[in-house]
Amino acid sequence: MTPFRGVYGRIIPFLSLFLCFLAILTLPRISECKDRPHIVVDFGGSTGKTGLPLFWKLRVNAGEADTRILMEGGESALYMRSLNASFALERELSVNTGDYPYLNWTWKVLTIPPRGDLRKRSQNDQALQLLVAFEGGKILSYVWDSNAPEGTVADESIGLPLFITVKVIVVKSGPADKGTWLKISRNLYADYKKMFGEEPRKVRGLRIQSNSQYTGACAEGLVKRIVFSRDE
Repeated sequence: MTPFRGVYGRIIPFLSLFLCFLAILTLPRISECKDRPHIVVDFGGSTGKTGLPLFWKLRVNAGEADTRILMEGGESALYMRSLNASFALERELSVNTGDYPYLNWTWKVLTIPPRGDLRKRSQNDQALQLLVAFEGGKILSYVWDSNAPEGTVADESIGLPLFITVKVIVVKSGPADKGTWLKISRNLYADYKKMFGEEPRKVRGLRIQSNSQYTGACAEGLVKRIVFSRDE
């Protein structure tokens, strides 16, 4: 079963979306090895019929998905553009955050939905969003928001019938660094403990998302490799 189990877009309880994501993913997982200094999840290698990297599954919530793999600085990068749309790429994996407490990734926003704002239900659009799903129905979502200040935290949990607890953290805000590659480093272990008040369970999935359907705007950006590491 996909670790996101119906979580999409603004992560609100639309029953039709829940049913869509209750489908089983048959993609193999990346598993941790305690002797490795880090675990890398990237967008290189072979692609499927869709032109997207193997092991990643495209999920379209609204509108049409515009996504492909580009080469940036000799490295594969995921390009996403949503025009009045919402879609994501997701994959399964297995990572013990006790062994790999840090999450690092590099992204670049090209177009920010100007009215996007995590704090307003009708404007909850973001150019880029990285979601991490854990065992036990817990999800951490890191977003580049248009207007909500960096450090803003929102609760987008879902009750019946799924009981998923979702915490959203704004790690970048506004257009100041638009067009620039930025590396984000988070202590995933500490974020989980702070947000959920318990010891972290295993990571079971990743999702990269772009949303612009609520404000009817355009959102555009790229993401490079995602790394789980022992050190920051």
